[in-house]
Amino acid sequence: MVGLKPTDVPPTPMVKLISAGTAACIADLCTFPLDTAKVRLQIQGESLPESNVRIVQYKGVYGTITTMVKMEGASSLYNGLVAGLQRQMSFASIRIGLYDSVKQFYCRQSENSGIICRLLAGCTTGALAVTFAQPTDVVKVRFQAHIKVTDGDRRYNGTVDAYKTIAKEEGLKGLWKGTMPNMTRNAIINCAELVTYDLIKEAILKQQLMTDNLPCHFVAAFGAGFCATIVASPVDVVKTRYMNSAPGQYRNAINCAFTMLVKEGSTAFYKGFMPSFLRLGSWNVVMFVTYEQLKRAMMSARTSWESPI
Repeated sequence: MVGLKPTDVPPTPMVKLISAGTAACIADLCTFPLDTAKVRLQIQGESLPESNVRIVQYKGVYGTITTMVKMEGASSLYNGLVAGLQRQMSFASIRIGLYDSVKQFYCRQSENSGIICRLLAGCTTGALAVTFAQPTDVVKVRFQAHIKVTDGDRRYNGTVDAYKTIAKEEGLKGLWKGTMPNMTRNAIINCAELVTYDLIKEAILKQQLMTDNLPCHFVAAFGAGFCATIVASPVDVVKTRYMNSAPGQYRNAINCAFTMLVKEGSTAFYKGFMPSFLRLGSWNVVMFVTYEQLKRAMMSARTSWESPI
């Protein structure tokens, strides 16, 4: 047995919300450079007003990271980290922390949740999370996509300034730019991650291949990360391109996707696939393992605190 044992008392919704947000932040801290590399690869080839952006060419995950460190410094790998952590606390806590509760609602609290119930729950919490957390995602992508050419070249003077500047120059709708592709992307990725994790973990335990602990969580999380990358990459690329675009560059997300297809071909929808998989795979492993352990630790602490001396 590896890790904390499951508690007799199931975790409360509040415990799940806190555990999910915290676990997602820890996962982001571990995998953020891969996410930044993914964004840079996804926007490569995009026609932008700034001529200097087109000079930089990235080749693969390692090449992207080394080029960024060489040209912009190691800190560039963590551009947008503050917005990223804000995003996870508001986003992951909803899409992951509320998943079980919403699944039970759709399944009328039945013992065996069908695949349709799980998919509906994944779509619901994924879409709901985007509604609340979209501004943090827009700011995070803007920071990650910005290529620093000179020491004084900064797109925004900090995270707060980014929120203010976007709202001032593009209106409040600028902070919710790309909501529909992001909602689509996160509904898909939420289903791929949570439902796949749910099913793999359930199958492993049912077949008694492993016990309900770290090795089981690791295998289920890795499988969830791979499935999520396969199904979500096309929408993820469009989301990144559209959220990072200059005002008026694309009419909408569909126009962005059509422009990509015409100018760059169908392979453009899988740009940055390797960093996406490395990031999602490692992110899912860190997040789900931490999430499961945090839930158990918090419930154990609560049980010990409430137990009479």
